[in-house]
This record gives sequence, C-alpha cells and structure tokens, in this order.
Amino acid sequence: MKISIIKLLALSLLFTGCKKYLDNGQLPAGTIGGSDAYISDNSISAIVTGSLAALNGAGPDAFPALTGLYADELAPMPNTSANNTIKMCYADAISPATVNYWSSTYSKIYALNLAIEGINATNARLYFKNQWLGECYFLRAFNYYYLTNLYGDVALALTSDFNVTNKLSRAPQRDVYQQIISDLKTATSLLSATYKNGYGAVTSDRARPNLRAAQALLAKMYLATGEWQQAADMADAVIADNSTYKLVQLADVFLKNSQETIWSMAKINDEKTTEFETYNNSMPATVTTDPVSTYLVQVQLTPDLLNSFEPGDARYTNWVRSTTYTGITPAATYYFPDKYKSIANGVERSMILRLADVYLVRAEARVAMKDLNGAKEDINVIRNRAGLPNTTASTETGLLAAIAQERRVELFTEMGNRFFDLRRTGKLDATMLAAKGSNVWAAYKQFWPIPPTEITYNPNLTQTFGY
Repeated sequence: MKISIIKLLALSLLFTGCKKYLDNGQLPAGTIGGSDAYISDNSISAIVTGSLAALNGAGPDAFPALTGLYADELAPMPNTSANNTIKMCYADAISPATVNYWSSTYSKIYALNLAIEGINATNARLYFKNQWLGECYFLRAFNYYYLTNLYGDVALALTSDFNVTNKLSRAPQRDVYQQIISDLKTATSLLSATYKNGYGAVTSDRARPNLRAAQALLAKMYLATGEWQQAADMADAVIADNSTYKLVQLADVFLKNSQETIWSMAKINDEKTTEFETYNNSMPATVTTDPVSTYLVQVQLTPDLLNSFEPGDARYTNWVRSTTYTGITPAATYYFPDKYKSIANGVERSMILRLADVYLVRAEARVAMKDLNGAKEDINVIRNRAGLPNTTASTETGLLAAIAQERRVELFTEMGNRFFDLRRTGKLDATMLAAKGSNVWAAYKQFWPIPPTEITYNPNLTQTFGY
C-alpha cells in the first residue's frame, strides 16, 4: 500500500465537512482537525458520514458495470472508444493503473481504522457511540468484502499505524473472511434494528447501515464460508422482521426507501443514481443518432443474459429496456438494464443489500442442510413475485441450479453478485470460457492484479498470481 497517498486521501475524508445522507441535513460549516476530531457526536458523525460518502462512484466505470462487463452480463456498445476501461473489462484484460479498487479501498479502510481508534479512545461523552462504532465496523467489513472478492488474498490492515500497515503481506482469503465476520458480529452487537440518521435520531431513510444490514451481509459471508446454519440464522433474522422488510412490486424495488431495501447508497444531495446515467440517461425507445455519442450509454446487456429469462418473467418487462437505432441500415436494437428509471433527484437509490438476495441466500443454505422443502419455498417466493409458477426442481442439484438461475435474473448488474456467485459456486471458469472463449478467459483472471506501485512501496506485497 502506498502509504503517503492513502494518508492524504483518508485525511481529506476526516477533516472536511460533507452533507449528511439523511434528511438532507447540512453539517456545520468549517473543518474538523487534529485532536478536535473526536470531541462530540457531531464531529464524529462528520467522520463516519465521510466514509459513507466515499463509497460513491460515477459514470460507466462504476463498480456494478465493471464487474458486469468482466463477467457475462454486459458488453460494450458499438463505437465505444478503443482501449477504454469498458473494453478492457469486457476483454478481461484490465490494467491495474486504470481499474484500481485496491488503493482507493485501502484509503477508505485507513479512514475507518483511524475512526475506530479515535472513537474508542475519546473521553468525550458520546450519546451515539454505539451507532458510530457499529457503522465503522460494518463499513470496514463491507470494504474488505469487496476487496477480497476482487483480489483474493489481501493485506489485512486493522490499524492506522503506518509502521505496521506499510509492511503487511497479503493474508489468505480465509483469514480475511474471518475478519469480515468478526467485524460484522461486532457491528450486530452495536447497531439497532431501526434506521438512524447522522444526528443519531430514528429515521425512515435507509442510507445508513443498521443491524439488519449487518445480518444480511453476515448471511452472505457464512454462505461463502460454508457455515450453512449460521447463514440461515442470519437470513431468518432479516426475513422475520416483516414489519420493516417486504418484497414489493417489481416497479417499486429500487425506489428510495422501498420496503425491500436493507441498505442503499445515497449520493451527495440525493442526486439521481449512477446506474441511471450508465444505462438510461433518458435515451428514448427510438433514436436516429448514435446512442454512445449522443446519450453516453456505452454498455448493453449480453444476449446470453437476455436469453436466460423464462417466458412470462415480469423482471424482463420491468427491468429490461430496448432502444432501436435507426441511423444505420439495417436498424439495430440494443437492450439495457432498466432497474433505475428516474432522472429526478431523490426518487431512486443505488441498491446494495435487499430482501430478495437474502431469501436466495437462505434457500441455498437450506439445500446444504437438506431442507429441500424450505429451499423450494424461498425460491417460489421470488419466482411468484416475478409472475412465474413454482419451481419444478426437487433434488439438491436441481434446486441449486434453480437458485443460481434466480440469482442471475433477479440480481443482474447489482454490486458484482453474478461475478462473485460464479466464483463461489465453482462455475466461473466454465461459464467464462463458454461466454468469451479461451483466447480471452484464463483461470487466473478470477482475481484482479494490484497496482505495481503498491509493490514498489511495500515489497512484502506480491502481485496476484498469473499477472
């Protein structure tokens, strides 16, 4: 890790004011610096909110689109610029200088380590200490969850002490998983089931993580580690809170604070979602000019994903849109994700964790525990919401295939789920070879390369295998 850069990035989060996510409240003007950073709930709120704000991305290079291109969900539109990030990801030939989640994520983790230490060490009377600490532990786990899913073995930095972090080697992924689980368990002991805003007050806004968000991510982690009962237990806890969480109509899933939302990402000033700009950008159903140059929409759904929807699946009609370009002969029709439809601020939120995912996590855990009827019930809840009949699968193998199918058409282009699911279930190599061929895909590409500069600054780091 390039410590000097990481420190500068982290300090920029800690010592500048930013807007709170909830209620669109403005933090007091001015700066927070040095020993004054942890003197009050208000100053600590600014620090933690800064770590939430740092999750935002922008444009077609945002995380869900990158992983969708890298896997088999998205493809470049014709006429995208040569050798850009989009084509690089689609060709599974990313450059660590261009696609660098390693350095940016460690800057976030450094800020969270510093915050955890500062909150624990302060003598100030804090009314919402549990909230701030719980959010920090959750966010550290969340950042490590995505870091290890992208890079495999990663440096496990749990302190802000550069004398320690600057010498770390890459820890085995199993150790990273255990640390994520430990942080999430700590978060569950600190966070409440109600949503809180940046002032510590109860709110209906779901832009800050709560107890259920920690339990939902724990369920996904236990699935990854093969701890089936624990995965089912965490999923049970979320699903049982049915006064707060319900599956909603497909058209309403991605609306701000829908009851399906467990945790969503708000942009500064609650601006329209990155996904709307990436896949829609108000492009009409028929265009006479090139969609790339006119509407800046540079990615489309792959035919393989489109063909994976069953006839009558309402997710296709609700979450897929098409545009026909008549400026060429013959005219061409392209298909795009349509989960985010609004150009207006504050109408939709980028989904990070939602209830349908938790149902399918529980279904998979139930299969592993031989509760086949329970697994079928969970699958059918998701299928019936989409207007489909009950699954005909009845064996363990059939049910696992049915779950994989539902995860594909339910969670497409959401937060890397498809890419991570394929690797977790051992289907990545076969799927990618079928989708892109051996001239593009090789097994080592399941994890991404780290920037060579990071190895220069810390020789204890090694490059990802194969690069």
